[in-house]
Amino acid sequence: MARERLNPFSRRRLLVGAGAMALLAACGQPESAPPTTPAPTAVPPAAAPPAVDPAPGPGAEGADPGGATKAQIQLVPLAEDEQEAVSAWIDDGWQTDFSIKSVHLSEVTQAAAKRDIIPPIDEPKFISAAEVGDNLPGNEPVAVLQVEDQVRAYPLRILTFHEIVNDEVAGVPVASTFCPLCNTAIGFRRQIQGQTLRMGVSANLRASNLLMWDDVTESWWQQSTGEAIVGTYTGWRLAFLPMAISSFDTFLESYPDGPVLTEETGHVRRYGSNPYVGYDSGNRKPFLFFDEIDERLPATERVIVVEIGDEQVAYPFSTLAESRVVHDRVGGEDIVVLFTPGTASALGAGTIAEARDVGAAGVFRPRLNRQDLQFLVEDGLIVDDQTGSTWNSLGLATAGKFSGRGLTPVVHGNDFWFSWAALRENVRIYQA
Repeated sequence: MARERLNPFSRRRLLVGAGAMALLAACGQPESAPPTTPAPTAVPPAAAPPAVDPAPGPGAEGADPGGATKAQIQLVPLAEDEQEAVSAWIDDGWQTDFSIKSVHLSEVTQAAAKRDIIPPIDEPKFISAAEVGDNLPGNEPVAVLQVEDQVRAYPLRILTFHEIVNDEVAGVPVASTFCPLCNTAIGFRRQIQGQTLRMGVSANLRASNLLMWDDVTESWWQQSTGEAIVGTYTGWRLAFLPMAISSFDTFLESYPDGPVLTEETGHVRRYGSNPYVGYDSGNRKPFLFFDEIDERLPATERVIVVEIGDEQVAYPFSTLAESRVVHDRVGGEDIVVLFTPGTASALGAGTIAEARDVGAAGVFRPRLNRQDLQFLVEDGLIVDDQTGSTWNSLGLATAGKFSGRGLTPVVHGNDFWFSWAALRENVRIYQA
């Protein structure tokens, strides 16, 4: 797509406007108020559905043991007009191999002064959902990660100020990530070629999307795609892990013993506030986004996005809110998208709990116990046509014959439309 840029390599330019102030607020200054979530005692075991149908293993045959894959890509040689920017990054202490990359560096925008000025959480602490009490309003959004038979929740009120949590779930090193500018929550397995990576916030963006960095090679990774685009690991893609956004109430209903990230982060922030007030209002231009916007949908329309094989499909929240259930076929595989209301926007009002209801959705394989299921809405509830069991957006049956059973999750994105469309081609938009 064509790009319009103002002085792309003036990396020291000042950020201006409300979006810049929001980003600076997210970087955080010490506040006087202490965190409100009580200190945890012991981390409770994660409670997952006892009979989730097994999902396919990560990666393809012959892939890296950590599930990472390497694509055949065209490298972009380092050009003369990139030298000034590279010299400035090296002066900042970067040891990245800038001669290995898949993009022209004019596509990278420095959004903050230095790496990890938005600090990742490297020693996360958890308490059970049942112990959280009034410290987390029920309508607030949480990112729910599932690894094997374990799940845990990361409140967006915390992720907004940290963007990355380096964690370990079911013995698997994971990175739970959230880019507020793109509303993108994604889980990764942070392993490659036998190395466990610590992922950080590079302070750089591409297409307004978070660029992460690793502590082994200092390569830069595009959060939305999981691909390294600059540095030694260029061309490698981290393995995705199932992650969905839901309300805390839905998570509590599903997994009362499930661990929830606490505000004991080692940093003092105004958790529960939103530094990006009104960012998803629909009439705001995405911050530090210089690509053409695909006008088939509003820029900040929330979409559930599924990529299977060579097919990519976006399911607009405006459509999902009306239908609540979507059966579709992507890349030759049957999927179902389940949507429920009751989740507040993390990027609307100044206080997240007071924001408008944008709902939440998850993507699953519509099959349990070798039985294909058809889902529909009856009396405002999602039920399956075979047993009449009631289901929520985390793919858990909450009543009926299948009560307590879970569907196999399908890896998907939960993004603003502008960001997903900018980094991919030939995206099909689902139409009811």
